[in-house]
Amino acid sequence: MAFTGAASDQRNSPSDEIKPELMNTPLPLRARRPLVLAVLAAALAGCAPFNYTAPDSPQAQTMLAPFEPAPRIALVLSSGGPRGYAHIGVMRVLEEAGIEVDLVVGSSVGSLLGVFWADGRSAAEIDALSQTGGPLTLFDLNPFADRGWIHGQRLQDYVNTRLANRALEELPRRVVVGATRRSDKAPVFFTEGNAGVAVRASSAVPGILSPVGIAGTEYEDGDESLPLAVRAARQAGARFVIAVDVTPRPETAPPGTAAAQRERVARRAARIAPEAAQADFLLHAELAFGASPLPSYFRYARSTGESSARRQLPALLAALQRAGLAPSVAAGTTASAWPLQVTPNPPR
Repeated sequence: MAFTGAASDQRNSPSDEIKPELMNTPLPLRARRPLVLAVLAAALAGCAPFNYTAPDSPQAQTMLAPFEPAPRIALVLSSGGPRGYAHIGVMRVLEEAGIEVDLVVGSSVGSLLGVFWADGRSAAEIDALSQTGGPLTLFDLNPFADRGWIHGQRLQDYVNTRLANRALEELPRRVVVGATRRSDKAPVFFTEGNAGVAVRASSAVPGILSPVGIAGTEYEDGDESLPLAVRAARQAGARFVIAVDVTPRPETAPPGTAAAQRERVARRAARIAPEAAQADFLLHAELAFGASPLPSYFRYARSTGESSARRQLPALLAALQRAGLAPSVAAGTTASAWPLQVTPNPPR
């Protein structure tokens, strides 16, 4: 019987009641067949390669044309998985200092946080957003996913829903999303089109999140080619580039760290070094070597990013002063007046 509202005075008729002896009766084979087919169809859908072909498909560029007007201050956010939460702490310090960023460049987790900052959200709002839900809010686990175990549709929808389905070029602050072309591992940049698809491509870690096809070309995590895409900001014509790197320093690896992990971090540092050299100011978040997907680690990373930025803020303000881009006094107070936040020990 259909539900007709709280004021309904109707009762179930004898024919509507479920007989107890039928409650545990197995479905006949013929009745089970549609259910089995539905499950198989869902599994096969996850196996199929994803290829986005809608009119708002992001267009990959291997080199950016100079932006008009030229950005004054660009913020480049590195990849880094859970370590990327340190970016939120850095954003907070930049906001308090009155440093007005008019271009955001992000790779992987840096692209996810970057599009939300480009949308006009404050660091506090992004922080609050990051604490809602859990991993399943962003990731659709599927053992049948194409070349991974996370399909990626949920991440795409999460971004687009919270951006009110606006394209990258429609956001209040200009943004560049970095990714990797899978066929030749070349870095590419998205500046227009579907924001969720672009972030999904930038975050497609090989073997974990399925590759993202766009108009027949597959893309994967920006970390694979350009973890810190300073060149994108330079090509866009930014006058001053602040780069934020959350990679652990190889020399901080604790005793007993696996050789493969040390090598992986060293390779990543080697890809970052030439990009960092092109920045006007490199802000390094002094995170411990190990990382974790636990909420306690996210809090630690945010706090460490903030404390690292506060320590380096006087030098950053001096560099901006030399470039004629110092923030206005009305933004807050002098750098020496900001309290130094103590960084907690990393969670065990």
